[in-house]
Amino acid sequence: MGRMARPLPMSFVMSAPRHEDLPDVRAEVAVLGRSNVGKSSLINAVAKRKGLAKVSSTPGRTRLLNAFAVTDDTQIVDCPGYGYAQASKTSRDEWMRMVEDYLIDREPLVDLLLLVDGAVGPTKLDLGVIAEMREANVPLTIVATKLDKVKPSIRGKRRREVATACEVASDEVLWVSAVKGDGLGDLRQHITDMLAVNV
Repeated sequence: MGRMARPLPMSFVMSAPRHEDLPDVRAEVAVLGRSNVGKSSLINAVAKRKGLAKVSSTPGRTRLLNAFAVTDDTQIVDCPGYGYAQASKTSRDEWMRMVEDYLIDREPLVDLLLLVDGAVGPTKLDLGVIAEMREANVPLTIVATKLDKVKPSIRGKRRREVATACEVASDEVLWVSAVKGDGLGDLRQHITDMLAVNV
């Protein structure tokens, strides 16, 4: 089952339109990715609580920062997904401003989990966001989702391709499947290490 197989004791705290409205905490980890990359499903899987983060059948529905407490002074923040084609340019621009302000200005932020679709690899948009975050010195970890949709025979090759595209070493990408549970132990361990908590 991998390391740290125990689900994280997460609970929903609040939704906020601006990072200034979020609770003051010692440390937090943010989750960001394209609209259909499976952010909500992954948060639910990490906590092993199906309805914790709302999974919408309409990509791009989350337009707020959603905070989930892990301990009294730590939290995970689910950011609105990016790249939803049917969003208006105005709402896309508003998203960019809100998320960039949050990721660049938020003092308790210790890591950004940037989710890419492991089945198709990072898109140009993903790579643009990664480059922007690096330029702003935002601490960043690449998480490749949907491992269950990658054929076992090509997983080694796909791991290398994703790492190369994201300009990191293969062992720096966390591969997960919210459906099968693969990689969740390592991801939970990574989150607790980043938050410096023992849960």
